[in-house]
Amino acid sequence: MTYVHTSFIFNKNLTLAAMDKNNEIQMRFAKALLKVIEQKNLSLRKLALASELEYAHVQRITKGKVNPELGTIIKLCKGLGISTAELFACFDNTL
Repeated sequence: MTYVHTSFIFNKNLTLAAMDKNNEIQMRFAKALLKVIEQKNLSLRKLALASELEYAHVQRITKGKVNPELGTIIKLCKGLGISTAELFACFDNTL
């Protein structure tokens, strides 16, 4: 019986590449979010309170450690007093 490891290695590399891409996106989102937070002159604690989110969760998002769900992004925008379009426009400008 012959075992072929090539497909496993190939799939593993694709998975690692996808993880790197996700991390890059999370870091870009964090950068965009921090830019808006700074423009609004808010602290992370005030944003968390206004967004009805836990401070630690907001902190992890702004460090690029988690991939926020859509509901969380909407809450963040509400807390910032901006539309999701405005936040994503800032995200698009972080290239």
